[in-house]
Amino acid sequence: DNTRTFACVKRDPAFDLAVVGGGIMGCTLALHAARAGMRVVLFERGRLCGEASSRNAGGLTMSDKGPELLPYALRGRAIRETEPEWQAVDTGYRKTGGLLLAFTDEEAEELEGTARVRRDAGAPVELVSAGRAREIEPGLSSNVKLATYCALDGFADSTLTGLVFRTALREIGVHVYEPVEVTRIEREGSGFVVLTAGKDFVAANRIALAGGVWLPAMARWFGIELPIVCDIKQQIVTERMPPIVRTIIRAANRRLSLKQTQSGALVMGGGWGGVGSLEDNRFELLADNIVGHLRMAHMAIPAVARARVARSWIGLEAVIRDRKPVAGPLTGVENAFIIGAVWGGYTIGPYMARLLGDLIMGREPELPLYDPARLYPPSSPDRRRQQPPVQPDRGLMTGLPSVGSFERGSTMTGISGNITEKNR
Repeated sequence: DNTRTFACVKRDPAFDLAVVGGGIMGCTLALHAARAGMRVVLFERGRLCGEASSRNAGGLTMSDKGPELLPYALRGRAIRETEPEWQAVDTGYRKTGGLLLAFTDEEAEELEGTARVRRDAGAPVELVSAGRAREIEPGLSSNVKLATYCALDGFADSTLTGLVFRTALREIGVHVYEPVEVTRIEREGSGFVVLTAGKDFVAANRIALAGGVWLPAMARWFGIELPIVCDIKQQIVTERMPPIVRTIIRAANRRLSLKQTQSGALVMGGGWGGVGSLEDNRFELLADNIVGHLRMAHMAIPAVARARVARSWIGLEAVIRDRKPVAGPLTGVENAFIIGAVWGGYTIGPYMARLLGDLIMGREPELPLYDPARLYPPSSPDRRRQQPPVQPDRGLMTGLPSVGSFERGSTMTGISGNITEKNR
């Protein structure tokens, strides 16, 4: 069993690659490198895929991706279809088709344009009338003005991601250390020494940082400031109920993703934010945002009013100002690499990690990577000067009440009355 907290690891022989961060991108990178013959070690401060990789809503969609990232998304989705072939366990991927809904005339006009752009970029996105959308998804409300439909859209059970990778990594021989926190990385010759909170160390010829929202802290080990911020997003899951949703539904205003699992539970994601501090590791849900989230789901599917909320939780997303990923060599540090801030990372992340793996192994990546050097203006080569960060999306305006949790079993009937007085 290679999954353990180690007592002492000798510096010699060194690993070919040390990956710091065991989310979906770090795990895919480690697996890809190990299958190419590299000796790989992976560090995760918590549990594998225990943060954003399992706290997202599990959507695998093409209809909401920007044209620049669509080629990556299409290949990332294809990886999911072959998941049982390259991993010992699959995450229950289902290709259900997906609808992207416009509720206003302005949204409908914008949707017409984005549908053309996405088709031109290679996604089979079809513009459909409200009537046709209701034929595809009979439970849709009369609020829908226009929609797009993509037959490739689907979703998986993101909570299984850690189990999937833990099994696959163990079988291929990757040394996985969890929960083990890396406190710093030091240079040793042309390679590196990874030091942990337990005062242990591991030598590696190459380093890959894949720490999600913790990437800025990791980059500071090398004196680099990364303009990455933490965006706090909430998710909701309901108790089981009879089937009311066939496809994966998204709103053009980015305020809803909705799907129903095989067990009958509804899973809701989208752009509704929470509040908190990464430094203090304290995060809270916003009561008004939970209500808004439920109202948005009810606006799309009226039968959502019969559902009962089981729980709501927070997920953390790394964001860069230009809304593009970072994947490539760490600026100014030989044999060090970085990957993260992938918009739609649950879909695109595994493919982006494979591209980085090819680069690390001296192969030509199939598609271009997103060089971290772009984050630093040519006129100012000092990578220690941080750019102004993008502001996280909170979903609503500030000044809203916060709650620690959403009461289990609260009914959505009436929508506006589903937060208890004690939580207000």
